[in-house]
Order: sequence, then C-alpha cells, then structure tokens
Amino acid sequence: MPSSVPSDTNSKLADFAEAEQPKRTLLIVDDEEGPRQSLRVVFKQDYNLLMAEDGISAIELAKKNKIDAAILDIRMVGMSGIDLLGQLKSLDPDIEVIMLTAYETIESLRQALRYGAYDFLNKPFDIATIRSAVTAAIERRSLAAEIRNNSQKLQGLQVELQTQRLEQEIVKNRGEIYASVIHDINGPITVISGLIQMINQRIGDAADVSGKDLEMVKDRLKRITRQVTNCIEISRRYLGFLKQHSGEPVRVLVNQTLVDLGELLKVHPYTKKNQLVIQPLAEEAAVQVNGTDLIQILLNLALNALQCSEQLHRVEIRGEIQPQPLDLSHFVDGPEDLFVNREGFNNQAPLVALTIQDDGPGIAPEVLPKIFQSYFTTKVQGQNTGLGLSIVHRLLREAHGALHAHTKAGRGTLMTVYLPSVVSESDKQT
Repeated sequence: MPSSVPSDTNSKLADFAEAEQPKRTLLIVDDEEGPRQSLRVVFKQDYNLLMAEDGISAIELAKKNKIDAAILDIRMVGMSGIDLLGQLKSLDPDIEVIMLTAYETIESLRQALRYGAYDFLNKPFDIATIRSAVTAAIERRSLAAEIRNNSQKLQGLQVELQTQRLEQEIVKNRGEIYASVIHDINGPITVISGLIQMINQRIGDAADVSGKDLEMVKDRLKRITRQVTNCIEISRRYLGFLKQHSGEPVRVLVNQTLVDLGELLKVHPYTKKNQLVIQPLAEEAAVQVNGTDLIQILLNLALNALQCSEQLHRVEIRGEIQPQPLDLSHFVDGPEDLFVNREGFNNQAPLVALTIQDDGPGIAPEVLPKIFQSYFTTKVQGQNTGLGLSIVHRLLREAHGALHAHTKAGRGTLMTVYLPSVVSESDKQT
C-alpha cells in the first residue's frame, strides 16, 4: 500500500526548509511616518526589516548590519536619498537600492542611475510593483554574491592548477636534467674510451714502457684526467641546478675552451669521417659563463653539425669579436632563420661570436622552428635523444646569450652563438 505523509509532517518540513534559509535584510528609509509604516506592513513577513527616518540613522544601521536591499525616499530633510544612495554604495557596493519619489525629474533619475540605483518607483507605489522590484533586487544581490563566490572558487582552482602544473614541470625538468647528465657525460666518456683504446693499441701487453711510448701514455693520461674533471664538473653543475643553487658565473677564456673542444672532438667517430676545422679568436677573450656550460654548448652544436649527413662534409668552428651590440631588427625568424633567446639576451658590446658552420644538406623550413624543443630529433628512434639542442637552449638562457641559426637547403647550416665578453680591469684602464 502506498504510504501517505501526514499534513503536519509536511508543515514541519516546510518550516524546517524555511528555517534553513535565513531571511534577507531590507532597509527602509523615509522621513515620513506613513509611507515608512506602510512599507513595513508590506514586507515584515518576508524580510528582516531595518527602519530609519533620516540618512544619518540609515548609515549607522548599514555600518552595523549586512543589508541586502534598501528602499530610499529621494526627498528627505537633511541628507537626500541620492546622497544616501552614494553613501550606502560606498559602504557596500553590492547593496541593491530602490528609489521612491513623488516628484520625478530627469536630473534625479540620472543621479540615481549614476550612483547605481537598481530601480526607480513613483509614490504612491503599487504593492505588487514594489514587491516585484524588491524581489528582483534581492535575487540580483544573491546572483552577484554567487558569481563572486564562484569567481573566488575559480581563482582558487586556477592557483591549485598552476601549482600542479609547476609541480609537473619540476618533475619534467628533473627528468630532462637526468637525461641531460647522461647525454652530456657521454661526450667525455667517448673521449676517455678512445684514449684508452689508443694506449692499449700502442703498448698492448708490454711489460715495460719507456721512451716515446711512455711520453704518449703520460699525454693520454693527462687528457683522460681532463675529461674525468669535465664529468665531475657536469655532475656538480646539474646537482646545483636540481638544488636550485645558482653559483656565481666565472670568467672563461674562449680560445682555451676551443682547445678543450678540439680534444673532445678529436677522437669522436664522426670527426674521423668528416673534415673539422677550428679557428680561434685572433686575440684571447673571455666570456662570463660556466666553462663546462660553454663546452657543452659548442660540443652539442658541433656534434649536430658533424652528424647532419652521412656524406663527407666540412664543419668549421670559428670565433670573432663583435665590437658593437647586435641590431636585433635584422634577425627576423623565417623559413631559413631562427633567433634564440631574444628576450633574455644581454646584448652589450663587446660580444664574442662563436660560429659552427657545415656544408651539409641544411635544415628543412618545417623542421627549423622545432630543433630546440626537448626530445625533438630527425634521427631514427633510438639513435638520438633529441636533447642536444634543448640543452644548448637552456644553457644560453642561463648565460644570457643568444643564438642565430641560418640555413639553406643543399648549402648547409650556420649556427652563431653570441655571448657578452668580459673586459678585464687592465683593459678598462687602457
């Protein structure tokens, strides 16, 4: 049998629902007792009423209570309804105000609208009309509060989402750093492996090493020690990055770095397959960047050039001093040109320009914009990590340097790294 709910239960539920919804507060301000009491009779069952006979009393009530809507008489002794409207809006811009007047003028209407009045009604008022106006004003107030709350919730969600994105980016960056460590250390390890092979081929199982063989072993051991030091510096640099410790940049000699670069590339398999030429600066200069970072920038660019083609080709690395700042308006990105780190570039003269040029096949226009993205590679999957040029990009940002890539199909690619030169105190005095 269907169950029925007693009428007294329905009544209790309705009372409970009503109790759950607190009454809104309505302020009524009129300097005439008759209209003020008439409005009180109309709204006493629906709202918490606050009554005032002048503007000053109304302001005191507004300071002590949260008012949802107000009905104001425009013409009152002392403070006018228009002035009171402005005062109430300054206390709480979300109060919805209905203006009453027996003497409507265009100017008073304009003033009321300018101060943000919700509605404008004439005396004597119609009960249905004023009820409808107050109901609509209260609903507008509720909607404004709901929109504000939702906006605050949305802002909170956006902050939370941004935090999650930052955390994900940190995890991603750390993954890239770990991969970068392996990638960067691979260069020195390749050199070390090649040098050890040379020693083994030269002395084999000899019981005694002397003369030229001994000198060769000493030379190779010095080179191996240098590469081991490079591995240690690379590890320290990445560990410092993970710990977010930014060490002070050091003064690095460019030509000495090019010598070290030559040592790294000398035993690389792709160097043996192609022609490599390194032209140092006419006079030694220094740049303010971590020495290992500069090695990694040049090494990654050089290896990229050496590996651009399986056909025999030439790679030239050269340096020169730019005595004037670059005119960046001349560097326009396009199908054959890409300028990296334009915004973060410290374009102060003198600059050191280090160019890596090859006469290989060039870079396709659709590929050029992507080459500095992490994990992007044109090689067969498994043959290349796609991290080399993204490492260059990051290290250039940290050094406030820049890079200009220029390429032509069938005629090769030219990568030019720009770094601010460090001028010594003796140079400044001369």
